[in-house]
Amino acid sequence: MSTVNMAVNLGGIQMRNPLNTASGTYGNGVQFEGFYDVGATLGAITCKGVAAEPWNGNPAPRLTELPSAMMNSVGLQNPGVHGFVERYGAYLTGLRERGCQVICQIAGHSLDEYRCATELYEELAPFASGFEVNISCPNIAAGGAAMGATPQAAAEVMAAVRPLTSRPVVVKMAPHDVAEIGRALEAAGADALSLINTIPGMAIDINTRKSRVCRPTAGVSGPAIHAIAVRMVWECAQAVKIPLCGIGGVASGADAAEMILAGATAVAIGTANLYDPACAPRILAELEAWAESQGVSDINELIGAFEC
Repeated sequence: MSTVNMAVNLGGIQMRNPLNTASGTYGNGVQFEGFYDVGATLGAITCKGVAAEPWNGNPAPRLTELPSAMMNSVGLQNPGVHGFVERYGAYLTGLRERGCQVICQIAGHSLDEYRCATELYEELAPFASGFEVNISCPNIAAGGAAMGATPQAAAEVMAAVRPLTSRPVVVKMAPHDVAEIGRALEAAGADALSLINTIPGMAIDINTRKSRVCRPTAGVSGPAIHAIAVRMVWECAQAVKIPLCGIGGVASGADAAEMILAGATAVAIGTANLYDPACAPRILAELEAWAESQGVSDINELIGAFEC
């Protein structure tokens, strides 16, 4: 057992340690139980994004490999809140009872869809420790621009959701203007922020001259974006007072430590879950060993401890 207190508070979500999972890369926890004891290992999981009604997602191909990265265009396929709770509610209730916090992600294509999904979660998901609002979803009424593409648009989503729940609300941010948009979300009532989401990229099959996924552009994730994510976490940490969850290419304890030094309270494992599904216990052990090597008694002493 670690000699360092590893417990952190992500905007009201009390985690036994800083390790979380990035939505969309971890299913809803049960899929990983065969690799390790999820409830005894992670501080929290963030479930796959769910909307008020089911979404079909994008057609295949949805994924392609890149050097040190992955590109995806899944399109947030999900069964809707009713289907999600029916399928996973019992497991997630038990997971929280085992000490792992459960963060449910809310998706929507309009303010009304965000409101409806939040209201359904409030009614049907007592197991949720808090909610993560994905503001990178396309706004259909605005021609497909991300719902949180500007500070004003991001604040509007937060203002729509905030009155509907007393549980902690974390906002999943796109990888741009993170300081300015972070300030707007904090002012609108966000309890914490998670960043970054995938970075838009392209991959072309030079033989067919077509995209390697179903759309011309898609989200890039994995080790290749880690340094960019660390930089954006640091930028956002300079701009807001609320806690951050750092996401982007975390595959080792050292990667997680970088995020914490940059200002993250919690750290989410994303793409690494797909190519190394048993990685979380190793990353936690490495993070604990690093914290002990720093001569602190509490991991919170290291949050934002980066020195220029």
